[in-house]
Amino acid sequence: QLQLVESGGGSVQPGGSLTLSCAASGVSLDYYAIGWFRQAPGKGREWVSYISSSGVGTDYADSVKGRFTISKDNDGNTVYLQMNRLKPEDTAVYYCAAQLTYYTPSLSASQYDYWGQGTQVTVSS
Repeated sequence: QLQLVESGGGSVQPGGSLTLSCAASGVSLDYYAIGWFRQAPGKGREWVSYISSSGVGTDYADSVKGRFTISKDNDGNTVYLQMNRLKPEDTAVYYCAAQLTYYTPSLSASQYDYWGQGTQVTVSS
């Protein structure tokens, strides 16, 4: 069974950077798209970005476009979310999730089959 473990969260000042990692084990990610979602206190889970199973297709929420970059390691089993120019409104628990699909990944959390435990990102001065 596919297992996902996030790491790399922490506290940074506005304008700072963090890189989140999503490490997969148990099953190859060759058949899975990976999405990053986040959930701020008192809010619903929000889609942030995805990368397709091939690693070619990517997309970003408007709120992070131009600041965040998603990528996949050469071994294909680790996905990264590079976050630059962080803002206080980026504060949330960040989750990676896997969707079994060869096609365009979904923006809906309900379409993802496996989830990590989440990692906290806090942006504050």
